[in-house]
Amino acid sequence: MAMTMHVDVVSAEREIFSGTANMVFAPAEMGEVGIMPRHTPLLTRLKPGEVRVQRPEGQEDLFYVSGGLLEVQPHVVTVLADTAQRATDIDEAAALAAKQRAEEALRNREGEMDYARAEAELAEAIAQLRAIERVRKKLGQRR
Repeated sequence: MAMTMHVDVVSAEREIFSGTANMVFAPAEMGEVGIMPRHTPLLTRLKPGEVRVQRPEGQEDLFYVSGGLLEVQPHVVTVLADTAQRATDIDEAAALAAKQRAEEALRNREGEMDYARAEAELAEAIAQLRAIERVRKKLGQRR
């Protein structure tokens, strides 16, 4: 039997996922990290992006996180996200609209939104759209 670890993905609002995994990928500030059972302890900040949880049954769960913290212990991984949602629950129209607003704010630097905030919102919208894209590819492979 393959080694596994317990994974929790939680946001300020609620618990999104709690279960067993044999691999977790997360968007750490310094780059994507891959976590396997018995990984050395780690605490790092997360940037907007996808958290992928590979389960022992071969299923992969995808989550969008807007940022937060990743805590790794040898047999437990906890994603403490500012906001988190399953990639299948992301509103694509809202993500596209947010991307357009952020791009417009970056073009018109005199707007109400400051540059750093516009960059952050653009990164979040792009991360959401990438998560949607990955889900679509996965669903296309299953057919």
